[in-house]
Amino acid sequence: MKIKHIALLLFASLSSMSVFAETDSEASAKTEQEEFPSDEKTEEGFITSYINRAIESGMQNLPAPDGTPAYGRTLTDYASAPKFGGYFIGKYNCTDKPGEPTNGGFSQRMTRLYVDGTILTDFAYRIQLQTANSSFHMKDFFIEWKKYPEFKVKVGQYKRAFGFENPMNPWDVGTGDYAQVTKKLTGHADYNGAESTSNGGRDQGLQFQGDLFPVGSDKHRLIHYQLMVANGQGINTSDANKKKDFLGTIQFQPVKGLCLGLFGWTGDYTAKVSGKNVTMDRDRYMISARYDKDDWTFRAEYAHSTGYKLSDYDSATETFSGKGRADGWYATLGIPCTSWLKVYAKYDVYRDGADWSSTQTIYSIAPNIQLHKNLMFQLQYNITHDRTLTTSRKNYSDIWVETYVRF
Repeated sequence: MKIKHIALLLFASLSSMSVFAETDSEASAKTEQEEFPSDEKTEEGFITSYINRAIESGMQNLPAPDGTPAYGRTLTDYASAPKFGGYFIGKYNCTDKPGEPTNGGFSQRMTRLYVDGTILTDFAYRIQLQTANSSFHMKDFFIEWKKYPEFKVKVGQYKRAFGFENPMNPWDVGTGDYAQVTKKLTGHADYNGAESTSNGGRDQGLQFQGDLFPVGSDKHRLIHYQLMVANGQGINTSDANKKKDFLGTIQFQPVKGLCLGLFGWTGDYTAKVSGKNVTMDRDRYMISARYDKDDWTFRAEYAHSTGYKLSDYDSATETFSGKGRADGWYATLGIPCTSWLKVYAKYDVYRDGADWSSTQTIYSIAPNIQLHKNLMFQLQYNITHDRTLTTSRKNYSDIWVETYVRF
């Protein structure tokens, strides 16, 4: 109750601004419920839900303007109650990988804070911050015009339009980490060796997207498209060359819950080596399928990349060596067992040189024990066959235990 009273006093002091608040359900519909979600879903936790209700209550107790909104730089009406959320993921791991200096231990995988909202009904915004151990950085900041489901415009920093798994929230992936092909070929810890792990498959740019042709008795949208132009340098970084990256996808949903997608990406990345700019081409495609219905999950993707990586560059001759190709694929199956238990199995292959000698294969099983929507425990056992190891033993095992808490 104290939080609510503070919020009421705060917003009452701003009564001269005459803010009009949408209900939470209206705001959520504009920022989250899409036929083909293009970014991480954001959920409120057990603490932030009280904060959100207090803010919403405070805004609704202010005078509401009559009529439809006009436009103007002095207008203060028609902003939804912002929705805050946050979560953390903690991890313990142990491994018998050859040459590993330690046997794992405890770590902070990530802690995130985010806020969503709408302005003038049709403009949705998001800000998301993350800390992981000593690293603190901005994940997302964007605004999107969403008046028409068939045509939306987004500008800022957000997930690249490449892959089904890439835009998923870590809560929903089902295993303790993204597939190797998602991490290496969508810009998490990129194959080219230059982008850092903190990118999370994001970039800065402009995007057009939409859902077309409602069909069937449920009126689900048959086609989704996205077209993105981006810097190509990842998050929180300005452009480093005169070129831009172009990404796009066309996705089909023949029946509700089943999506088939084709993704394309052409561009480049520039890094400094010995004080000189080195630019690497990046041309990729991905073929994807997914099924989500009645709590059953199936997801499979194949991606191929053409373009050299930073370790292929010889600064003495200023030339690249190596094959300049990589590919990978995975398949994930999620089986609902009870209301609180869902078990995932994953087959995950990545080939750093697009050949069998560079293959890393991971077989995973991961029970997800979710006792509450804001509390989940995840156990995971991995068997890895790594042909790139220089030791005689190519197989090793990992055990992960992760805790997920929304607050």
